[in-house]
Amino acid sequence: MMSCQAWPEPVVRVQSLAESGISSIPSRYIRPQSQRPSNATTFAPHDHKPSQTDQGHYGHHDHDHVNIPIIDLENLFEEDQILRKEVLRRVDEACREWGFFQVVNHGVSHELMKSGRELWREFFNQPLEVKETYANSPTTYEGYGSRLGVQKGATLDWSDYFFLHYMPSSLRNQAKWPAFPPYIRKVIAEYGEEVVKLGGRMLEVMSTNLGLKEDFLLNAFGGESEVGACLRVNFYPKCPQPDLTLGLSPHSDPGGMTILLPDEFVSGLQVRRGDEWITVKPVPNAFIINIGDQIQVLSNAIYKSVEHRVIVNSNQDRVSLAMFYNPRSDLLIQPAKELVTEERPALYSPMTYDEYRLYIRLNGPCGKAQVESLASQT
Repeated sequence: MMSCQAWPEPVVRVQSLAESGISSIPSRYIRPQSQRPSNATTFAPHDHKPSQTDQGHYGHHDHDHVNIPIIDLENLFEEDQILRKEVLRRVDEACREWGFFQVVNHGVSHELMKSGRELWREFFNQPLEVKETYANSPTTYEGYGSRLGVQKGATLDWSDYFFLHYMPSSLRNQAKWPAFPPYIRKVIAEYGEEVVKLGGRMLEVMSTNLGLKEDFLLNAFGGESEVGACLRVNFYPKCPQPDLTLGLSPHSDPGGMTILLPDEFVSGLQVRRGDEWITVKPVPNAFIINIGDQIQVLSNAIYKSVEHRVIVNSNQDRVSLAMFYNPRSDLLIQPAKELVTEERPALYSPMTYDEYRLYIRLNGPCGKAQVESLASQT
């Protein structure tokens, strides 16, 4: 699929740069003035615990209390239909108004979440020569990497990552998974299994809320055995000049849905809300879920993907685990016929996920430019 087999320039590991003792960052990481983190950014404070009122009050103007919606999924699995419908309503509202929300009581083992974070942090703290045995290329991105896109001379992000395929199982190659620290492959397998189950449940919820058959989105993604799932573990090293760079450039996720396990102690994810960037404060034992471009297309833009980015800081590094839940790469993705009417015609032409993600792999993160350009062509 890829025309480029190798990175256009020698790859520099950001963690090694950070640990070298530099006091200023190389020019390749410095963003144009208009793209730098600014003092106008809205922060959700670390000591604020959202009340029920805060959680449902999306239009709150007191920015000291802004956070993305926090939804308790416990009643989703209960027989009480009134309680279940309230959870469905809250997910629907979050999908329509935010495109991002946090979930608690989601069914994934808290111990497994903690182990996943700790073992991946240990991996990134292995000697460089150990990590380099897993170095990746632009052909699949699988393995240890430090850049996205193959554009020569591009401004780079202040982060390293490890990317691997999890579903469909035919693409799973444990030889490409880290062998150190001990037990990491076992935890990857168990963590992946539980998070993929959660992804399936969330697709059912979204299908139901859109007025579609419960299994519509899962089937549109290829069904239970063919749905795509990839894990990207992000490592954001400490940065001597965090006001000049970003850990991850502004983008919307090209796939279907993302289930993110954030760093429990250090915030960094920012979500665009109108003209502002809101820094998400993770709540304990929660996942952050966001809509990707493919669900925007399938829902005919009833649910929209949202631009987000990552900021870095000079005091602490961060680790996060993003599970991307995607359509099978060769399936045509287009608006659901049930959601196309005379008043709301189809906004997007059919395209496979393979064709769609090629844009990202060549150009790197580009805000919402790709999905918006698709709509303008129809």
